Amino acid sequence: MRILGIDPGLNHTGWGVLEVEGGRCRRVASGVIDPPKGEVSARLGHIARELARVIAEHAPTAAACERVFVNVNPQSTLLLGEARGAALCAADLAGLAVEEFTPSEIKQSVTGSGRADKEMVQTMVVRLLGLDQTPRTDEADALACALCAASMMKLRALEKSGGTARTYATARRGASGRGARAAWTRLVDKKGEN
Repeated sequence: MRILGIDPGLNHTGWGVLEVEGGRCRRVASGVIDPPKGEVSARLGHIARELARVIAEHAPTAAACERVFVNVNPQSTLLLGEARGAALCAADLAGLAVEEFTPSEIKQSVTGSGRADKEMVQTMVVRLLGLDQTPRTDEADALACALCAASMMKLRALEKSGGTARTYATARRGASGRGARAAWTRLVDKKGEN
């Protein structure tokens, strides 16, 4: 399976494609789309076209995108939402199902802390994927988003297979991830005893 991670932004949209096989994730390609300055519509079109090109070139089978959070500046939040909309449209037009995650869910999945800073996310992405160079922050965030999606897909597959007694091992919207982490830890510990 190939997952396209997207970190939307009007100035910089990060993207990353991961190949997921069993328990391993490998970076296929990643980068940052830097729309030229100018009219918002042209910048949004640039994001959509570039993501369509990435999808055509790397053939992901699923996508994951960071959810917009409310910023102090309403104008910035609106522009971020528009960039996210362009990215989601590009994925949908390519026929990809899109998982959405909050920034804290992504950070929690990759670093173990929902309050991790960008440098910590970059460091963990480099370690988890065995990269030779540290990616730009937007690129690292996109790869982290794809890693988060891969983790959630594994947990859901485990739930469906009956590999855990809990039917809610993955965190649900608005719920704490504490129960999901505890269920996952118990399962890993149990498998280690065998």
